[in-house]
Parts: sequence; structure tokens; C-alpha cells
Amino acid sequence: MDQAPMKSPGVRFPPPLIYVGALVIGWILDRRVRALPLIGEPGLLWDFGLLLVALGLGLTAWGMLTFRAARTAIIPMRGASRLVDHGPYRFTRNPMYTGFTLMYLGAAAIMYSAWPLLALPIVVALLVRLVIEREERYLQDAFGSDYSDYRARVRRWL
Repeated sequence: MDQAPMKSPGVRFPPPLIYVGALVIGWILDRRVRALPLIGEPGLLWDFGLLLVALGLGLTAWGMLTFRAARTAIIPMRGASRLVDHGPYRFTRNPMYTGFTLMYLGAAAIMYSAWPLLALPIVVALLVRLVIEREERYLQDAFGSDYSDYRARVRRWL
């Protein structure tokens, strides 16, 4: 017996919370446990961090605006009305998550702390497991061979 098509990816929380939660934990560890500063000049890291935050914000906004123009769901708790493969989605299947990651790296540089960097592999693993894999299953179910072709052409990240 065939299963009913999925109505949404089934993501239960906003993905930016993973990044924010890890940054807060990194900040607490830096303040309470032991400072773990980054190597480099704090002023240059501040400037570099601001650049990364700006690039990440721009990439995330471009992805969101592209979804909005295509009139499909931006937040992953809702179903998509169409497969978007233009704009930043020509280069990465996840420009918003790539943008969040750039902003996270920028925030770590601004904080001048290695704790968030040590947590980044956990952040990415949680994002892939709890969000991206669900979205990919949903998109495969919803768009079939069109999504398979898109996946073959465009990398998950960069």
C-alpha cells in the first residue's frame, strides 16, 4: 500500500535556534568555565567577524527573497509549493543554512572565543540530522525526479 504524500518536512522548530543555542552555550562557557580566546588580533577578528556576519546575512536574505518571489514556504515547518533552483539555489541547496553558518562563524570571531568553533561540528550535525535530512526526504517525495535531478546538479553546501 502506498504512503500518503508528506505535507511538510516535519521540522518542529526554527533551525536558527540551533545556531543561537550553541552561541549562547559558547558564550556561557567562555565566561564561566574558562576563556578560550581565538588566536589573532582582537580588532582584526572583530572586523573579520562583522564581514562574515554581513555576508551570511546577505546570503540568507537572498535565499529568503528568492523563496518569497517563488511564492513558496520559507520556514521548514510548512510544505513547499514549488522547487526553487534559481538565485542562490543554483550554487547551494541550502543558502539560508550556509548564511547562518557564516553568521555563526562571524559571531564567534566577534566574541573572540573558540568555544563556539568547537561546537560548530555539533551544530552542523544537528542541523543535518534534525532539519536538512527531513527537508530532503520531503522534497524528494513532493517533487520526485525534478528534485533528484536538482540534487545531482547542486551541492548541499558550497
